[in-house]
Amino acid sequence: MNHGAVIVKYVGSRGKSGTSDASAEFVGEIRKLFDDNGVLWQTGELGKVDAGGGGTVAMFIAGLNVDTLDVGIPVLSMHAPMELTAKADVYMAYKGFKAFYE
Repeated sequence: MNHGAVIVKYVGSRGKSGTSDASAEFVGEIRKLFDDNGVLWQTGELGKVDAGGGGTVAMFIAGLNVDTLDVGIPVLSMHAPMELTAKADVYMAYKGFKAFYE
């Protein structure tokens, strides 16, 4: 926490059949966009791919032949009664999303 927004290259479950995996070129574009706009970012992963869980809508969007990355805010104890995020990470995600849409 406090190291910026999280970029996750691949998500899903059941190995390659149920995941999305962004191209290196697309990841490079997003990294450059964030770096050029002063957005702190870090890499992350969503659980054990073959154990299931950790899925987002990315795999469904990727199924439409759209380059897809998961970008978000790191959360400690997600879906627990008490979750924890860092204010700096929320701000960096805001800056990253703003840069992307501009």
